[in-house]
Amino acid sequence: MIPSVEYRLSALGFDLPDAPAPAANYVPFVIANGLAFIAGQAPVVNGKYLSVGRVGAEVTLEAAQAASRLCALNVLAQVKAAAGGDWSRVRRCVRLCGYVSSAPDFYDQPKVLDGASDLMVQALGDAGKHARSALGVTALRGNVPVVVDAIFELAD
Repeated sequence: MIPSVEYRLSALGFDLPDAPAPAANYVPFVIANGLAFIAGQAPVVNGKYLSVGRVGAEVTLEAAQAASRLCALNVLAQVKAAAGGDWSRVRRCVRLCGYVSSAPDFYDQPKVLDGASDLMVQALGDAGKHARSALGVTALRGNVPVVVDAIFELAD
């Protein structure tokens, strides 16, 4: 059981947003065999991208880490929705995968994802520790610098 996720986030200065609506023809999460597969979440607030550009060009590492944290908040909002609003159903974060829109000479994609990974552990404690991939890509929807998807284990 994950206690006080929203309290922990609030203590860090973050508010859990409402789960963002999908940006195209897909669902925000799918539950299969006790796992919640969370679709890629962008750094979006109220339907608007808060950060745009390629990391290492128009976006600094620090700004990309902040965008990654915002993606993680949106992932957590989707997890809450997938769990029916019941955080006690959330067993753990199994995996995060981040896609970083990178300048050709930018090689610190894992550092960008540290923003999301750190927030997961801060919000969920040990249950937030996860496996992870960080990939550099040429471009992402809306010219955002990072998108994060995730897999969570849920109790029945």
